[in-house]
Amino acid sequence: MNKVILLKKRPEGKPSLNDFEFTEEEKPQPKDGELLLKTKYVSVDPYLRGRMRDEKSYIPPFEVGKALESGIIAEVIESNNKNFQKCDLVNGMLQWKQFQTSNGNGLNKVDGEKAPLKAYLGILGLTGITAYLGLKKIGKLEKGETLLVSGAAGAVGSVVGQIGKIKGCRVVGIAGSEEKIDRIQEKFGFDAAINYKTTDNMKKAIAEACPDGVDVYFDNVGGEILDAALMNMNKYGRVINCGAISTYNDTERPTGPRVETTLIKNSILMQGFTVRDFVKDFGPAQKRLAQWMEEDKLTYMETVVEGFENIPQAFIDLFDGKNKGKMIVVV
Repeated sequence: MNKVILLKKRPEGKPSLNDFEFTEEEKPQPKDGELLLKTKYVSVDPYLRGRMRDEKSYIPPFEVGKALESGIIAEVIESNNKNFQKCDLVNGMLQWKQFQTSNGNGLNKVDGEKAPLKAYLGILGLTGITAYLGLKKIGKLEKGETLLVSGAAGAVGSVVGQIGKIKGCRVVGIAGSEEKIDRIQEKFGFDAAINYKTTDNMKKAIAEACPDGVDVYFDNVGGEILDAALMNMNKYGRVINCGAISTYNDTERPTGPRVETTLIKNSILMQGFTVRDFVKDFGPAQKRLAQWMEEDKLTYMETVVEGFENIPQAFIDLFDGKNKGKMIVVV
């Protein structure tokens, strides 16, 4: 039999285990042109919370009673597809199932000898590519500028900060514990850091950590931290809206300061994006990230959870900040 994880019901507020359902189905058999895949590594990411809402977005919402999906590394167990062979390892957006079939569309082969397989879900996958392309396409970061990063100890934020240092910038990170503050400075090389949970005045704290103002703000959290960052932006500053985890579990649409005058007075660009906006650039981005890794200019951290049955809990733990870097489940 084949274990499957379904969306049982749409969460109200923070997701709980009651929102998921474990079931079993017959192990599928590949048809002509198809592959049989065995799940090996599963990525869980905050953006999946948005897909649990029944609302229009850049990607269709999950359906109640259907399997969830995310980035997965899988092994080809059987192949009736000329482009793939048995024992190939592939990366793609796949369902939360132990076994599943695919026609090969959207799958990319990965090489475990060139890099650890889990890295293709993190620093060499959509996580690292998001950081790289957000800075390149929207941030247009230049040497000598000040880069501010929220969610700085997370999978994306930690890569953003390191790229900032590679480019010769002053990098300031925002995180939610002293352990994370130490980590982003000692392991990832940030110049300064702010613990938002122990800071009463974020506007003032950012001003002190960024005495020359903020040129580029890479936003992973939204909310009041974004408000404070905008008050410190320089003329022609760029705000990269990558995520808004602080509001993902809100049951009502939040309100905040009106930003129009701030954007106008300082000619600030504020642009949201998803990494899929830049699909054609994935190859060069991954190549550059791999080069920096080989040159020991980039490093990363992972939180690895074992067991297919622990995928939902690993996802829930993201919203309590229990991950150090990328959260991955080993099946």
